[in-house]
Amino acid sequence: MIVNEERKTTPKQRIVIFAIALFLLGSTFALYAGIVLNFKNQETQQSEATAKQNRFNELYAEYQARENEQAKELSKKYFDTFKKYRSNVKAFNAASANKELKIVDLVKGTGRTIDSKKDDQGNFSEVDTNYSAYYIGWLSDETIFDSSFDSNVAPTSLGLPLRGDSQMIQGWLEGIEGMKIGGVREITIPSLMAYGNQEQQGIPAGSPLKFIIMLVEKPARPEASDELEKLANELYGYSFRSDN
Repeated sequence: MIVNEERKTTPKQRIVIFAIALFLLGSTFALYAGIVLNFKNQETQQSEATAKQNRFNELYAEYQARENEQAKELSKKYFDTFKKYRSNVKAFNAASANKELKIVDLVKGTGRTIDSKKDDQGNFSEVDTNYSAYYIGWLSDETIFDSSFDSNVAPTSLGLPLRGDSQMIQGWLEGIEGMKIGGVREITIPSLMAYGNQEQQGIPAGSPLKFIIMLVEKPARPEASDELEKLANELYGYSFRSDN
């Protein structure tokens, strides 16, 4: 005769089962709490990032307003002088222009001389950036791809002058070497000293370029508040107080 014996858990087994159940319940709760907390942290971080970006935009708009005022004052000083060089923009022979860098001084300056340094291989080892420039840049078909004017067709004012920068194309750096502040120079740059076979916005690959460049004293930047400087560094790694 077979007797069915009811198997009962011992008190010790029930304690273990209860402990496992509590552990699973606690783990589930902890996981859920972690997900909720992480989501809330992300929401908080996103909210803080948005607030920081909005504050930067507000302060930068104020900074730009001061830059615009500075541009207007400088335009009053230089516009009439530089505007007349707009008529120098004419079509040119691309094949001839691609042969070598050509420089024509239109006005000899009277200020300090641009004096960059080169190494033994002829590469720039120290670029003189202590200047600003008003400029017109055009292609062989007479298309102006960039300029300091508010309009390339019928200019009425100048924007802020371009600040000297060591990252300019080789033809620009070579072309202004030896210029004096106050000088005006026409530079013909072969494509290999410009953008080579890389197409740029408004500049087809392989294009030689021409520039008329007028060097002026580098104006002091408008004052940037500590808050704007801090936000610019945090958001973009940029400084409004750097020289360039």
